[in-house]
Amino acid sequence: MLSLVTYLRERPGAEVAEVARAFGITERVLIGDLNVLPMCGTSFRGGDLLDIDTDGERIWWHNVDDVAQPLRLAADEATALLVAARAVAGLPGLRAGDREALTRAVAKIENAAGESAEGSARVGVTFEAESHVFADIDRALSEGRRLWLRYYSHGRGGMTEREVDPIRLLTEGHTYLEAWCRTSEDHRMFRLDRVAEIRVLDVPADPPRREPRDLSGGLVNPSADDPEVVVEVSSGGRWVAEYYTHDRAEELPDGGLRITLRSADPSQLRPLALRLGRDGRIVSPPELAEQARAAAREALAAYGEGRV
Repeated sequence: MLSLVTYLRERPGAEVAEVARAFGITERVLIGDLNVLPMCGTSFRGGDLLDIDTDGERIWWHNVDDVAQPLRLAADEATALLVAARAVAGLPGLRAGDREALTRAVAKIENAAGESAEGSARVGVTFEAESHVFADIDRALSEGRRLWLRYYSHGRGGMTEREVDPIRLLTEGHTYLEAWCRTSEDHRMFRLDRVAEIRVLDVPADPPRREPRDLSGGLVNPSADDPEVVVEVSSGGRWVAEYYTHDRAEELPDGGLRITLRSADPSQLRPLALRLGRDGRIVSPPELAEQARAAAREALAAYGEGRV
C-alpha cells in the first residue's frame, strides 16, 4: 500500500484497471485498499489524512501537496522520543557505545524539536523491571553467557529457580526474555518484572538453534488443542479482549463481553480473575472458576473482607 501511494502521486486520475494490473491484484482488492487509505496519514492527530477516492473507473488524490510537506516533530512526538531515549540511556550496565549513541540522538532531537522539546524535561519513566535485571540480561546476551534466575511462575503459583540460555529481549505490553530453559529443556518466555533475582554465570550460553519465530500474531500463540476458557466481563473489563488472544468475543446486554479463549495452562488465568474483581468472572471450565473463587476468598480473608 505504501508503493500504491507513491504510484498514485505520480499518476493523477489513474485508471482502476491499469493500477490493478500494475500491482498484480484484482480490481476488488484495489478498491478495498483505496477504502483504507483515507484513514491513513502522517500522524494520528488528523488533518493530514490521504484524501483519495474513486468513481470506480479512475482514482483521484486531492491533497497530494498537503501530505507531501516535510514532516515536523509535534510536541507529543518529541516528548515521547526524548523521554524514552533518556530513560534507556540511564540504565545501569548499558554498553558505552549505546549510551553515547543515545546521548547524540537526544541532542539532535532537542535541536530539531526546539520549544516542542521543553516539556520532556518534566517527565520521567519507571521501568517495570529493576534496571539491574535488564542490564544483566543485556550483558549475558552480549557476552554469550548463561543466566541464573529466581523467577515467579504464575503456572506454578510460586518462585522457581532455573538456569537459562538467553536468546533475545522482546516487548509486547511487557518486556520478555526469550531463552532456552535448562530446567524444562524447552524454549520459554520470562517476563522481566517477575524476575526476583538474577546472576550472570561463568558458563557459555548454548541455546539450540532454530528458525526465528514469526511474532506478527503476538508472543503467545495458543494452539487449537489447548483447553477452552470462557470469561464474562462487564464494560469495565472489555480491555481483556484487546490484551488476550481469543477465539471470539460476544456482546452481552449490559455492555460487557463473553470471551472465549484458549490456554495451554488455564491455571495461569487465575490472576486475571483476581485482577478483574467485580468486572469479570471465569464461567468455564467449572474447576478453574472454583479455583479463582477460592483464590479470591483467601485474598479477601487476608484483609478481613466479606464474602465472594
